[in-house]
Amino acid sequence: MNENKLKPNYEIRRRPESNLQNYYTILLETGLIIALLILTALVRIELTASEAEVITMDEQEAVEMEEIVQTRQIEQPPPPPRPPVPVAVPDDYIIDDVDIMIDAELDLGGTLSMPPPPPQREEEKEEEDDFFVLVEQMPELIGGLQALQREVRYPERALRANIEGRVIVQFIVNERGEVENPQVIRGIGGGCDEEAIRVVKQAKFKPGMQRGRPVRVQYNLPVIFRIRN
Repeated sequence: MNENKLKPNYEIRRRPESNLQNYYTILLETGLIIALLILTALVRIELTASEAEVITMDEQEAVEMEEIVQTRQIEQPPPPPRPPVPVAVPDDYIIDDVDIMIDAELDLGGTLSMPPPPPQREEEKEEEDDFFVLVEQMPELIGGLQALQREVRYPERALRANIEGRVIVQFIVNERGEVENPQVIRGIGGGCDEEAIRVVKQAKFKPGMQRGRPVRVQYNLPVIFRIRN
């Protein structure tokens, strides 16, 4: 294996001009110059095609938009009715003459008789509300509500049905403090509504006052029905 080792080249030492490494730079520069010359020559050569290709574009069909005019339907009036067909009258038909008696005499001195006037209708007078709802001094129940409750007699039907509650009676207190036209606006039934009206009719009030004088006033009064064991 020692014989196969590389031995120094003594001939290169004796003849240095035979060493190619001394010409490496010159050879490299020469190669680059030659490559640039070839590249410059290729660039200046004009390459032309044998036949120029002509590209043709197909023309598109032009689409024209036409404006559609909306037509209006004209309503024509209906034709006039046909005239009646005349009926032929026979020649032997005789039309009777009608005598019209006109009295041309006019008595200017006499009195003209005029027809009687129509009967006058009697206009129904609507009754206006002649009472107040709110006045300066409202009516006062004489004796108070407790005295009125002591006059209540519990109906037997309400006792058997175990009916209890409050009955609201609406009425008019006139100028003399009397009760007029009592009506139940909220009842409980069982005979209690009728008993509440009976008791309210017996009530006496001090009349309501408006501007120093007694007036008619609308009034609401509760009547309580309660079973006591």
